[in-house]
Amino acid sequence: MNGNPRRPSWRPPRRTPRGDLHGVPFPLGDWGHPAARLDELYRWAEDGAIRTIEWYLGDRLWKRRVARVLRAGAVLGTAAGVGLPLLGLADGQPGLARWGYVWLLVAVACVGIDRWFGLTSGWMRDVATAQAVQRRLEALRFDWASESVREVLGPTEGTASEAAERCLAVLRRFCEDVSELVRDETMDWMVEFRAGPAPLHTQALVGWGRHCDGGQQQHRFPLPPGNRPNMPRQRPPEGPGR
Repeated sequence: MNGNPRRPSWRPPRRTPRGDLHGVPFPLGDWGHPAARLDELYRWAEDGAIRTIEWYLGDRLWKRRVARVLRAGAVLGTAAGVGLPLLGLADGQPGLARWGYVWLLVAVACVGIDRWFGLTSGWMRDVATAQAVQRRLEALRFDWASESVREVLGPTEGTASEAAERCLAVLRRFCEDVSELVRDETMDWMVEFRAGPAPLHTQALVGWGRHCDGGQQQHRFPLPPGNRPNMPRQRPPEGPGR
């Protein structure tokens, strides 16, 4: 690494977060100027993290809006479902109780839609992942600043190639951490998406396997309770004196 100033010579285009989260091609360049080349890689890693944060924050918006509408519908439905029957009893109008059941059904439907599509939990995961990537990006900036200061003041140990390897290790560890955060969020979404009839079916299969492997014999036709099979009684052996 030489003392040339680092100029942001490469920056990927940023677009509005839509669709899936796609990666950016790895920048290819000449290593004749290591400082400029490392700056390109830093800008590539930083912009990739910023795009990830923008994608999660953009995906959070519509989920939060729909979830709030459903939550409000559930609260209003519950209040109307409880209040209308009481109002009908007070005013002597039993027909209001029927509308109370309808509003309770609306509240249950709102909660079910929210849980089935994972809207509330989805925008919470988006916020948590965006904040985690933001914290990791801040750590990268401070690590990169420390490496830049070390380069300006002069390496106290090692050579320029070792300093470049340290910078590459910092960028690689950062990219791996961001990818791991995205992977963890995806795995949480998959677990929540499969938390329906499938886990119950799997649990039933596991339970059947445990019963079969427990060492006890499984009877196809179970014996009625209280009845034990009658075994023929054997006569005791006679002594030698008889």
